[in-house]
Amino acid sequence: MPWNKKDYPPSMKNLDPRIRNKAVEIANALLEEGYEEGRSIAIATARAEEWNENHPEHEDDDKNSKDKHTNDTNNDHKDSNQPVQ
Repeated sequence: MPWNKKDYPPSMKNLDPRIRNKAVEIANALLEEGYEEGRSIAIATARAEEWNENHPEHEDDDKNSKDKHTNDTNNDHKDSNQPVQ
């Protein structure tokens, strides 16, 4: 039985939504390959947690883009008599 974001195995209910969605995606792929439901759930959960460790959310990227914007803004306000480097 294929799962989705709203209908997933009970064992995935405590996963972070981002990890759960990836686990559902993986589990569905494993079902298509012929794995049994229980085995596909276990494998998918482990792989999704590993995926999350290797692909963290982009919180640092958001911070870096804010820092870059701040630096760009500060550069715009430099004294215009300063030579461009």
